[in-house]
Amino acid sequence: MDEQSDQEDHSGGESGGYSELTAMARRMDIAQTQVVLHEDKKYYPDAEEVFGPGVEALVQEEDTQPLTEPIIAPIKMRKFQVDEEAELPDTSYTKEFLVDLLGYPAMTRNLAVAGHLHHGKTALVDLLVASTHVWPEWDKAAPMATPTTKMPKPSEKAFGYTDVHQLERQRGVSLKAMPISLVAQDTKGKSYALNIIDTPGHVNFFDEVVASLRLADGLVLVVDAVEGVMANTERIIQAAVRERLSITLVVNKVDRLILELKLPPADAYYKLKLTIEEVNAVIAACPLATSSMCLSPELGNVCFASTSFGWCFSLQSFAKRYVEEWDMPVSPKDLAKRLWGDVYYHPERRTFMRKRAEGGKDAKRSFVHFILEPVYKLFALVTSEDEPNLRPALEALGIHLRKTDYVMDVRGLLRRVLCQFFGPPTGFVDMCSAHVKSPLDNAAIKTEHLFTGNMDSEIAQAMRSCSADGPLVISVVKQYPSSDASQFFALGRIFSGTVTADQAVRVLGENYTPGDDEDMALATVSGAWLYCSRYKIPVSGLSAGSWILLGGVDGSISKTATIFDTTTVSEDDLAIIRPLQFSAESVMKIAVEPVVPTELPKMLSGLRKIGKTYPLAQTRVEESGEHVILGTGELYLDCIMHDLRCMYSEIEIKVADPVVSFRETVAETSALKVFGDSPNGKNRLTMISEPMERGIAEDIESGRVLLSWPARQVGQFFESNYNWDILAGRSIWAFGPGDCGPNMLSDDTLPGETNKPRLRAVRDAVKQGFQWAAREGPLCDEPMRNTRFRILSAELAESAIHRGGGQVIPAARRVCYSSFLTAEPRLMEPVNFVEIQAPAACVSAVYTVLGRRRGHVTHDAPKAGSPMYMIKALIPTIDSSGFETDLRTYTQGQAFCQQYFDHWQVVPGDPLDKGTVLRALEPSSGQQLARDFMLKTR
Repeated sequence: MDEQSDQEDHSGGESGGYSELTAMARRMDIAQTQVVLHEDKKYYPDAEEVFGPGVEALVQEEDTQPLTEPIIAPIKMRKFQVDEEAELPDTSYTKEFLVDLLGYPAMTRNLAVAGHLHHGKTALVDLLVASTHVWPEWDKAAPMATPTTKMPKPSEKAFGYTDVHQLERQRGVSLKAMPISLVAQDTKGKSYALNIIDTPGHVNFFDEVVASLRLADGLVLVVDAVEGVMANTERIIQAAVRERLSITLVVNKVDRLILELKLPPADAYYKLKLTIEEVNAVIAACPLATSSMCLSPELGNVCFASTSFGWCFSLQSFAKRYVEEWDMPVSPKDLAKRLWGDVYYHPERRTFMRKRAEGGKDAKRSFVHFILEPVYKLFALVTSEDEPNLRPALEALGIHLRKTDYVMDVRGLLRRVLCQFFGPPTGFVDMCSAHVKSPLDNAAIKTEHLFTGNMDSEIAQAMRSCSADGPLVISVVKQYPSSDASQFFALGRIFSGTVTADQAVRVLGENYTPGDDEDMALATVSGAWLYCSRYKIPVSGLSAGSWILLGGVDGSISKTATIFDTTTVSEDDLAIIRPLQFSAESVMKIAVEPVVPTELPKMLSGLRKIGKTYPLAQTRVEESGEHVILGTGELYLDCIMHDLRCMYSEIEIKVADPVVSFRETVAETSALKVFGDSPNGKNRLTMISEPMERGIAEDIESGRVLLSWPARQVGQFFESNYNWDILAGRSIWAFGPGDCGPNMLSDDTLPGETNKPRLRAVRDAVKQGFQWAAREGPLCDEPMRNTRFRILSAELAESAIHRGGGQVIPAARRVCYSSFLTAEPRLMEPVNFVEIQAPAACVSAVYTVLGRRRGHVTHDAPKAGSPMYMIKALIPTIDSSGFETDLRTYTQGQAFCQQYFDHWQVVPGDPLDKGTVLRALEPSSGQQLARDFMLKTR
């Protein structure tokens, strides 16, 4: 019975399951065949089904996002520099050894590598980097062609180790001064820590060179063997002499004499000698130069190089090769003295002689016989022979190459051969170690030249001795952005003391004065690094004599700064390192505004960052509300706008056509005495204005005369240089605008006619009114220049409350304006010096282009030892916009020019002559220019 009941239950279950399946199939058929209205259909899941309950769904009729923008924006990678920060590169020394060696100032050399455009400065630094770093791209690449040779451009990773900015990569020219620290050995195997800063060669970026010279103890001047001394070379030498630096010379691109000009060895010697003599002539012309600055290969302060082919040698390093190879019983130093100048060698007698006649025709100049002829033969061998003949000849010289090297391009093969033949640049290290002072030896000269504080103070004594245990003093001269431009780091030189991470410091700006804490800020050093261009080496601390990159201190720094610690230095002893002094001025200006007005705050933030990174860039707001950027030239402003748009603001910016800044001056003495009353009518100042003698404005601007001197010393300066009366020199109250402005205020009142005590009581207020007037002239709000204001009498109220600053300052400003306008006011415009290199066939076209832009030629002569003509000219800066493009168009790209600000000159015509007729849409000429410029500038 039980089995029967189980079977019944089982059959009942089967029938029940079958009925359920049948019902489900029937429902599916109904679902497939039934009619569903369109509004009831459901194609996509609801937001609640996707994201869960509690989600708010918004339905929008139109797209709120433009079609030009992606729905999901891509991740923006903000990186504007080439860097190797992920992993420090391999070097022939350990990074710890470099940091430890920097702790010994006597074993350190601080060098600035400078020279004209495309003379091989960055390539020289590349050579030093390649000899100490693992840099496979440099090893595999053929040398970059010189500007006159048409060769394919090699890989960008193989050159320009210090060219890290993306714009430098695109343009193929250095735009920023970049430092690198490395360890190099001399010919004896002794190691030195070299802090090297590579500077731009373009004349527009001369401010970077000046900032670099402030860091360095010596200048390595790089000069092209073919082009010789150029315009920027002269300016660099003058700046180095002003900074009291040692000068060494590298005559670069010697390969051009062999491969391009194809000069015989004897003529190549004379070309090299001429280049060195040109440099010595420029040094001798500098006012502060001494005989010890003379350059000569036999003294050891000149090297010869072809950095693109990877070799550099001095006479001593070459002589050492001969001594070791032939076992000569003479020291390399003694042999080197006989390898330059009028010293001849007789191969048969094997003797040196001073006169060639003694040896007859067989006697050869020693430099030609021992150095140039072997180099020429090596070039000829490599360029003319195939592998079967070349390999045994090279192996006889100790040069062993791989089989793959012999199938390289001839320039790449030349580099491989010459790199092995000459070896690492030990001769360069010899030159720097012997002729550039160490930070320890140069500390006293640097301190006396740059420190503005008391020379008997504890700070000055520590700076003089380059003491690592003294109070911390750092001179910050440059600021660098991070690779994503989100923050800034300050590069400075430690004059004394030791800086460490997380140290509290005082940051003093350029305008700091003792007793005025307005330009002083407290900061904490967030990090310290050795800056090596593409990478940074973090350090726990560095001592005096080194260069240091600091983080966290840039907040209050605009251009340069002086950093002290907060514990060992009292506020009474604080003083700044003298700010940078530039021989150039920012005279070209552009007005900028954002395309979208609401993005003005972004542009203003970007302008502040531009001021940090470009030493000579100035930004200001005109009375019209325009934001104006001033720079040294077209390329300078172009780079500023690139950084402003792409790096710092990331917005679209409109730019006006470039114009120039003017200066206002007077041509005659005031026609009558002019007085000005104060607003309350109780004070009256009487004044006249007159032009100053030629040269006084330049002396004031260059710092040859300072009002911080005793009055007797100032009087003696003007008496001895300009035949002034001793009392006239001692009565000078102020220069303006600023402390070194090219205008003068003097007190010529007589004690019997003026109450002198009252006048001295309002002296500061009168000076402020004069500074205001000198900064914004009456013609078109431009600074005044070359004008002397003389106070003849002063009637002042008895009560001090009636002759306060609010009364005297406006009166002094108005009387300055009045006396200026009665002295035949004139407008001054900036004039550029232009240096043009062109073939002889293009000289007439150069004259044509200059004539169309009010320019005139001052010098026109062929360049000795080269096929080029050198043309020097002057052209008004306002007419120089587009001049370089125009010149290249007219000469089919054969002429190349460099131009920079040279001087100010008076614009033809009277700006106040209302009889001058100016026609609309027509360029003004001749005597109309002054009034035209004034009306368009106001």
